[in-house]
Amino acid sequence: MATGNINVTAENIFPIIKKFLYSDHEIFLRELISNATDATLKLKHLSTLGEVKGDIGNPMIEIKVDKEKKEIRIIDQGIGMTSEEVEKYINQVAFSGAEEFVEKYKDADAGIIGHFGLGFYSAFMVADKVEIYTKSHKEDAKAVRWECDGSPKYTLEEDDKKDRGTEIVLHIDDESSEFLEESKIKELLSKYNKFMPIPIKFGTKTETLPLPDDAKEDDKPETITVDNIINNPNPAWTKQPSELKDEDYKSFYRELYPMQFEEPLFHIHLNVDYPFNLTGILYFPKISKNIDPQKDKIQLYQNQVFVTDNVEGIVPDFLQMLRGVIDSPDIPLNVSRSYLQADGAVKKISSYITRKVADKLASLFKNDRKAFEEKWEDIKIIIEYGMLSEEKFFEKSEKFALYPTVDGNYFIWDELIEKIKDNQTDKDGKTIVLYASDKKMQHSFIQDAKDKNYEVLLLDSPIVSHLIQKLETSKENISFVRVDGDHIDNLIKKDENKISKLSDEEQEKLKTILESSIPKETFTVQLEAMDSKANPFIITQPEFMRRMKEMQASGGGGMMGMSNFPDMYNLVVNTNNELVSEILNTKTDKKRERLIKQTFDLAKLSQNLLQGEELTAFIKRSYEMVK
Repeated sequence: MATGNINVTAENIFPIIKKFLYSDHEIFLRELISNATDATLKLKHLSTLGEVKGDIGNPMIEIKVDKEKKEIRIIDQGIGMTSEEVEKYINQVAFSGAEEFVEKYKDADAGIIGHFGLGFYSAFMVADKVEIYTKSHKEDAKAVRWECDGSPKYTLEEDDKKDRGTEIVLHIDDESSEFLEESKIKELLSKYNKFMPIPIKFGTKTETLPLPDDAKEDDKPETITVDNIINNPNPAWTKQPSELKDEDYKSFYRELYPMQFEEPLFHIHLNVDYPFNLTGILYFPKISKNIDPQKDKIQLYQNQVFVTDNVEGIVPDFLQMLRGVIDSPDIPLNVSRSYLQADGAVKKISSYITRKVADKLASLFKNDRKAFEEKWEDIKIIIEYGMLSEEKFFEKSEKFALYPTVDGNYFIWDELIEKIKDNQTDKDGKTIVLYASDKKMQHSFIQDAKDKNYEVLLLDSPIVSHLIQKLETSKENISFVRVDGDHIDNLIKKDENKISKLSDEEQEKLKTILESSIPKETFTVQLEAMDSKANPFIITQPEFMRRMKEMQASGGGGMMGMSNFPDMYNLVVNTNNELVSEILNTKTDKKRERLIKQTFDLAKLSQNLLQGEELTAFIKRSYEMVK
């Protein structure tokens, strides 16, 4: 039997490990199973090279919990270790300046421990004593037993273990008794090891065998006990796309999200091995109109070991609303977000994912435009967010980003401009893109535009103000105007100028009358010579002010303080409407006031600005007028 001190530069590494990983002590199981997996994969590799004699069988990893003895056992049938290898890999911890490292990276993710040769020592986060029973695959190798009680002292002696592989026994300390509950171990295995490449056994389960074809009516099916394998060693993302059908992708989605009952809209299979290694499957779920980032839905793996569902800094922000899996050994995990953002490999991976998603969207649109249009409502938030946040995605989006009209037609950008440029170009040569945000509320304004054969887009997402600002700054001679922003003749100004029926003197008098009745703090009176059939009063909100308020309300952009600024509107008065002339020429103040009030309230009603007591008074007054 040998005894000695574990070779670490820090005086005692175990308190450092506990301190370093205190908040994430559950990862001990992930680390130990990862080690067992590595040992098994190495055995398989050596077997293919002919360096392991005999049939290695179908090695698996087994987890056992003994609550009474307060033990957890992690058993593998892998490569095993000789006494010399235990000395090398267990006793000589490859770790220099442990305390300085902990201080420098104290805010980093717990998983970093495995990248510095400390994966095994995470066992001491939950155990006050650890034993290793191991036998190497090498011929004539003798089994050994290693034991340590959480101090630098250890014992190493020969053992009578017969089978190849390693068994680690954790004697769980009183503070970590929660890990002796089977339910807790199942939870951890499901979280971290669900897709490990080696089968993992945790207990047994019963299965009912199907009855044979010649079974009699009163025959009962046989029930057998089988190993309870908790993982899927060959998940869909590890296979080639050519090996999978649509149903395979849907089945894997259900495996990832068993409580998600809606099917994904479509998937994107990632598979690249140069200049970095990345595999994965991303799914487009249905997204509501309201912005709900739904982050922490993409799971990040490293060689099929779950690492995190926080992919911030790796996956572009706009794609974090997707679901699925990415797996890469080339991402420098468990360091700060600022480090990730500056890392060249991560930038390339992020750019690749963005490009792959854009190419998939373009392909879907090209191959089945009708189906793509039908999905637009469910995916537009992601695409519009991507157009705003990623310049390369914005450039590629011209091939698939849709601009729907109020009539249910869809255009990509070039089609839209070709459709409207002749009819919707103003006297200054600028093409005006009209849009509505609410078909019902803005119906009368939409109808006025359609009467002139103008196309009106329906842009109703919460980030539309940001999007049109982006488009206006990226395209030449383009301006977006909401259809209720002014009278239609003012939205797209042509050369013709209508002449007012009222003289300058009459207009001045009319403006004075109206300003005495209309709240100046909210409404600015503007007199316009319009078609005599146009409404007498039209309430509009300046495009710039409304857009800035919307942008700030939806987060980012806009002008600081605009959200607290009171709403301001224009009251556009049609001087060619007969009712306006009647208001001007009415002899009695009482009748004039009633005409102004009723006409003004009708204008407010059309913009959903008439509410509460004012609406009640308007309804009462309207009934009285029709008696």
